Amino acid sequence: MSFPTLIGFLLGIGLFISSIVLSTDNYMIFVHLAGFIMVIGGTTAATFVAFEPRYVSQAVRITISIFFQHKLGRAQLTNEVGRMIRWGYMVQKGGLPALESDAKALRKQDSFLAFGIDLVISGYTGQEVRDILSNTIETTFHRHIVPADILRQMANNAPAFGMIATLVGLVVMLDKMGTDPSRVGPGMAVGLMGTLYGVTFARIILLPTASKVQQREEIVRFRQYLVAEGLALLAERRSPRYIQDKMNSFLDPSLHFDIDRMLRNKA
Repeated sequence: MSFPTLIGFLLGIGLFISSIVLSTDNYMIFVHLAGFIMVIGGTTAATFVAFEPRYVSQAVRITISIFFQHKLGRAQLTNEVGRMIRWGYMVQKGGLPALESDAKALRKQDSFLAFGIDLVISGYTGQEVRDILSNTIETTFHRHIVPADILRQMANNAPAFGMIATLVGLVVMLDKMGTDPSRVGPGMAVGLMGTLYGVTFARIILLPTASKVQQREEIVRFRQYLVAEGLALLAERRSPRYIQDKMNSFLDPSLHFDIDRMLRNKA
């Protein structure tokens, strides 16, 4: 569970509800079923018109997934450097067959890493490995951020449907008002609820979710480029220390891997 995400979401909802409680005793004025249906239903319908259903379903599933901890943490980046250095020593001693044997267990766990290892074992040059893996990384990234684009489009649509709900409410209000101007205030309050729902739905749920999805995919893309560089260096038969320094150049200094410390620990 991603507790910061959950706390942020609950805090946003809590502040919204608290502002209502502090402002009025008539809480039920903020419950408007017709406006809620117009915003949620209209936004969903427009999204299915604009995008393929499978991508919309994926966006909905991802909305739930942001409340769970992302599998890729900062420490794993350092571990990737250490793994490439270990493989560098293995390739120096036993050649590429040693790499293939050691990486066998990882193939089912990490398809990207398995693909990169196959490229190295196949005899591609370092630059060829970089080019192929870079293309893989970018195409995968653009496929995976489609849900973020859908959520942003939904965030753009929600306030618009909120306004539609407000206009519908105002038309109904004016039709029922007749010659009694005192009904304008309560009718206007109900009519504006659609706009409130639309803006709240967009700003508390849809836009933050889209940003979280995009950020997580960018983290994965960064990790893939780090791994791709390590595999390319293995293909070039670079020394473990060169692999360390080149891969560390991608990382924050606090995450740098230290071969000397690793060797001391082994000793």
